[in-house]
Amino acid sequence: MIENRSLVIIGSGPAGLAAAVRARKSGIDDVLLLEREDQLGGILKQCIHTGFGVKIFKEELTGPEFASRYIRKVKELGIDYRLDTMVISMDEGKNITAVNPRDGLVVYKAECVILAMGCRERARGALRIPGTNPSGIFTAGTAQKFVNIEGMKPGKTALILGSGDIGLIMARRLALEGMKVKAVCEIMPYPGGLERNIIQCLEDFDIPLRLSHTVVRIHGGHRLEGVTIARVDELLKPVPGTEEYVKCDMLLLSVGLIPENELSREAGIIIDPVTGGAIVNQNLETSVEGIFACGNVLHVHDLVDYVAIEAERAAKSAVEKIKGKGKDPKKRIQITAGNGIRYTVPQIIDYYDENEKIKIYFRSSDKLDESRVTVTCKGKNIYTKKYKRLIPAEMEYIKITASDIKGRKVIIEAEKR
Repeated sequence: MIENRSLVIIGSGPAGLAAAVRARKSGIDDVLLLEREDQLGGILKQCIHTGFGVKIFKEELTGPEFASRYIRKVKELGIDYRLDTMVISMDEGKNITAVNPRDGLVVYKAECVILAMGCRERARGALRIPGTNPSGIFTAGTAQKFVNIEGMKPGKTALILGSGDIGLIMARRLALEGMKVKAVCEIMPYPGGLERNIIQCLEDFDIPLRLSHTVVRIHGGHRLEGVTIARVDELLKPVPGTEEYVKCDMLLLSVGLIPENELSREAGIIIDPVTGGAIVNQNLETSVEGIFACGNVLHVHDLVDYVAIEAERAAKSAVEKIKGKGKDPKKRIQITAGNGIRYTVPQIIDYYDENEKIKIYFRSSDKLDESRVTVTCKGKNIYTKKYKRLIPAEMEYIKITASDIKGRKVIIEAEKR
């Protein structure tokens, strides 16, 4: 079966939901959401902690509450969606092949596509930790689902590897369920999560944070019995003689998220090796015309509100393309992440209007106190902004005017003042 569609959105997490609502409100009647699970909402369904919605709804919500507000809008607006639908392929012609129990195999031919597939967790296999393979080793998201959705307690004593936000939140969650969290170990010399989560999830519960430490061996037969941790040097290599055995029956991994871009690669979309997401312009359009990306499939965000805001930008751009209001750029400008900057989004500026205000998101590559960010073009400084502190865990942004860009390449750098 073949269906022609104006706009197809893959994924119904916060990015997909926000994009669908914005597109429908902007006058696109034919919007289709494709979701592989049996409910809308994505990962938000299991995020029962608060902290969502502060930017968008001006109040603090749980993940399910945040999702329910968008799901309600989707249903009120009559937006079409398909649950239990797995997208199995997509090509550069925006032909999307999907399968579900109700419709069987369907090919959706879309005018525009918004990618909102989110991300997945990095598992133990990617870490290559020596030792046995016992039960009791979980990614943070899997443990979160067991506790918050299934009502199961996955262990009694835990050690958490990685200080990403979900790992920090799960440290608190496990403590609230009566588990003993021995420590959170972080291989870097600085935390990977937001400062508020360090305070609220670790310090408030007297959970130690061991910076520059990692797990070097796993012990146990059928069930995890303990792990050996060690301090690491500047090259992130374990320091001999610093090994320490920690008895625990659960190892929780919070060691990074990977954008789900298998479909993107299949469609010939160019991927940024640093973010793991698509290379996009300021309209969030990928290297394949008519395909847009937003949310954690583009780059991993620290706040869900920013995911939804970005998704609305992608929807706005897709709507303009569908309505034939898109313009051909006068020139294309490359954004380069220089010293002190890990990556930028967008990576490309398509120059349409000299008065356009362009927002560029970035992350620093290291912790920098009393710093400044500069933007240069053809050796000339066109923008400077001072920061009290930059940390890799927190996304920042700057705004520049298109008319200030005189060449075809700009460089963004961060340094101490």
